[in-house]
Amino acid sequence: MAERGATRAPVNFLVGESEAGARLDLALASLADCSRSQARRWIELGRVRVNDREGEPSLRVRAGDLVEAVPPDPEPASLAPEPIALAVLFEDEDLIVLDKAPGIVVHPAPGHPGGTLVNALLHHCEDLSGIGDVLRPGIVHRLDRGTSGVLVVAKSDFAHRHLSEQFREHSVDRVYQALVRGLPGPDTGRIDLAIGRHPHDRKRMSVRAHGGRAATTTWRVAKRFPRSERTLLEVRPRTGRTHQIRVHLAAVGLPIAGDPVYGRRGRTPFEAGLARPALHAQRLGFTHPRSGARLDFGAAPPADLADLLRELERRESEA
Repeated sequence: MAERGATRAPVNFLVGESEAGARLDLALASLADCSRSQARRWIELGRVRVNDREGEPSLRVRAGDLVEAVPPDPEPASLAPEPIALAVLFEDEDLIVLDKAPGIVVHPAPGHPGGTLVNALLHHCEDLSGIGDVLRPGIVHRLDRGTSGVLVVAKSDFAHRHLSEQFREHSVDRVYQALVRGLPGPDTGRIDLAIGRHPHDRKRMSVRAHGGRAATTTWRVAKRFPRSERTLLEVRPRTGRTHQIRVHLAAVGLPIAGDPVYGRRGRTPFEAGLARPALHAQRLGFTHPRSGARLDFGAAPPADLADLLRELERRESEA
């Protein structure tokens, strides 16, 4: 067993019938009550053995197999805390719920090493290091840079595991506001189109990708603006694929206003104040990992989107 910085004692598990046939990373996540990404990292660090042989993430385990794991100590985040203002909707020892402003990146990525929500959280929480991914401590879901609204962050490993499981099981209630170009005929719709990496542009997602993952989005009309050929939709992503709402709506001819990647280029004069996709995470509901209480949080659209909606209302009143 590798000794790369380990101080924790080995933990042994016996594979039961419920885990038999599963990949080692999935089985270990279930047995050790951790996330799959954590289990995979332990395996890749050489800290997991099956029947006294070093395991691989893709190994299929059998009932009766003995799994020995030595969890590594949490890695301290190498990110610098930054005093960036946060709009906190709720906070306790396990989690923090935020109203994310448009324009802020959730976690460091190429081209955005600092100034992210994670940097702000490290300054605000102080004890976030080591929870989940070392570059994304506490993050269990994300919003695109241009998307505003409600986002939950875990402040403990316990909360991270349980919230991650809720997102995997799609038991989290997510409602978005999307201002789209066009006027759909029906008042409701459902989009079932697989999403994967664009075949020619790896920074984009596409419904035409080979081997895409199943994705479902439902929507209903909240307000029509016929004079401006715009519609405000209430959107519920039933799965959690990258750029899902933006890709799905564009695929059915309802691109989000202001979206420079999946929408039509160019802005009309009344959209001049919008420098991002008109997408807002309006509501988020989930079960508190410790108390079991069902929580629900909402956030009003920020100034740029609120101003645009008022302008659309004004244009309609003049018709």
